[in-house]
Formats: sequence, structure tokens, C-alpha cells
Amino acid sequence: MSEPKKDKQFIHKPYFAGGMKAMSDFIRKQLKYPAEAAEHLIQGTVQLRYTIDYQGNVTDVRVIKHLGFGCDEEAERVVRLLKFEVKKPRHLRVEFHKTINIHFHPPKVVKTKPAYLYQYSESPKADNPAPATGGYSYTITFDEPK
Repeated sequence: MSEPKKDKQFIHKPYFAGGMKAMSDFIRKQLKYPAEAAEHLIQGTVQLRYTIDYQGNVTDVRVIKHLGFGCDEEAERVVRLLKFEVKKPRHLRVEFHKTINIHFHPPKVVKTKPAYLYQYSESPKADNPAPATGGYSYTITFDEPK
């Protein structure tokens, strides 16, 4: 009989379910570009240091590199929403400290093409048609939308 393999790590680090890609997708979905930053077209990175408790909750968030204009508060809000998976070896209650960078870019403005509205109406034929000149004529009138 062989003995079960021992873990090489004494204390396991917490991890986000789905990995780093899932965490960045979660942050991207939850992150809202602040209105004050949109007015000033602010872009940049907010660096945060946060603490993960033994249950996988983010307990303490501190801003290391500030950006201002509401971006710091928004980054802190999103980081507090994160929930990590924690293995509990030997029933230890260990806190982990991690650093994360959250990037802010102004939302892309989608240019809309001007919309044209064409309306046409048929008028009844006149009782006395004009003499035929051997061709057709059309009248097009454009009304501006109000």
C-alpha cells in the first residue's frame, strides 16, 4: 500500500473560482466608470491592497495608488464584491494580503449615423390630365422632422 501524497504547501492560498480570467471578467462586468471621471476624461490605474479572511471574504481594502475623480471609490467597491475559495488546512484561520490593479478607461463613444425619414403620399389623379409630352415627371418634396 502506498501512502497518500502530502501537500507541498503548508498553507494554501485563496483563489477566485474560475481563475484569473473569471476574476477579470467579474471586475469588468461590475466596474462602472464614474460620472465625474467621464466629465474630465480620466484614465489610469488604481492600485489596491486588500485582505482576504479565512472565509474568503475581502475585509480590508486600501488604495495604494490614487487616481481620483471617483475612480478610487469605485475600485474599492468592486474589490469588496470579490469572493474567494479558501482551503482550510489544519483548521488554521489565516489572513492573506493581495495587491490588484484596476484600470479605468473612458467608455467608447459610438457615433451614430444620421437617420433619414422618407415619407411619400399618393395624390388622386386630376380630372383633366395634362397633355402628354411623351415622358414622365415626378415631384419629390422633403419635410424636415420636427
